[in-house]
Amino acid sequence: MLDIDGTAGGGQIVRSALSLSILTDTPIRIEDVRGNRPNPGLKHQHCSAVELVADVCDADVTGAELGSTTLTIDPGAVSGGRYEASIGTAGSITLVFDTLLPLAPLLDESLSVTVGGGTDVKWSPPLDYYRRAKLPFLRQHGLQAAVEPGTRGFYPAGGGEATLRLGPSRLGPIRSTERGERRDIRIYSVASEHLDDSDVAPRQATAAADELSEHASIVERVSTVASAESPGSAVVVVGSYEDGRAGVSALGERGTPAEEVGTAAVTRLREFERGGGVVDEHLADQLLLPLAVAGGELAIPAVTDHVESSVELLETFGVDVLLEQGDETVTVNVSDPIVD
Repeated sequence: MLDIDGTAGGGQIVRSALSLSILTDTPIRIEDVRGNRPNPGLKHQHCSAVELVADVCDADVTGAELGSTTLTIDPGAVSGGRYEASIGTAGSITLVFDTLLPLAPLLDESLSVTVGGGTDVKWSPPLDYYRRAKLPFLRQHGLQAAVEPGTRGFYPAGGGEATLRLGPSRLGPIRSTERGERRDIRIYSVASEHLDDSDVAPRQATAAADELSEHASIVERVSTVASAESPGSAVVVVGSYEDGRAGVSALGERGTPAEEVGTAAVTRLREFERGGGVVDEHLADQLLLPLAVAGGELAIPAVTDHVESSVELLETFGVDVLLEQGDETVTVNVSDPIVD
């Protein structure tokens, strides 16, 4: 059994370790889960991910309880079919999906997973970021995956729902080291029905578009009013490039004008474009596991704490990851992928 230190890296270590355990058919024990967090141990979102993965791969699991600081998993074979899970809070649905996404090369039949929880919450990819930035990039490299949105879920009530549809996939090597010219920019703005009278969704989108109008042609601008248990809003701006993709986002907060939410996302996109990465810093971290699965090389903006934790975890599982510092980027290289 492989022992893993879960002190640093938060829930990311738990999710990625679960995926890697299944991909490499390696029983694992994670000790001191989220040990450096103010409230250590598994949270609702992590428990949902563990229970869901255990069902999908018929695993033997111990320690999958709220607050547990030790978790073990002995994985079995991955099975397709239909599955459901409920986080029970506004915990992130997209982060639960992240645990399953790397397993596509192991599938013999399609997998459909419906998860209830938060769709647009702090410290996680908003639903439109996941659908419009992350999945399109991975589909270019062979992943068969799509997310169907249901009800939106904002903090604190959650109550959202979305479905991940994952097909058997053969990922080709990810070779992306030069961003190239920008092709287009797309804006996706959503607000709960509680904010409809204030036109929050269109105001966010208009502010983002106005901020960009002198510098970019906008191919698509979508404003959506959605049913939700809690009031909330989000805006996602996606830049598409010749050989790269970036998604930036901002969440609405009480007391913050909708216009400021829209312009905040554009500010983050401009910060990205001033650098040299092929993908944004959050997508860079999320692509390390697919890169380990498929092999290849990827130019990222910088080695963040999350990237560093991910690289350390991959090396624990025997994946040789080479980081090469350039003038404006860091190139991540995996020459011996997990899945042949």
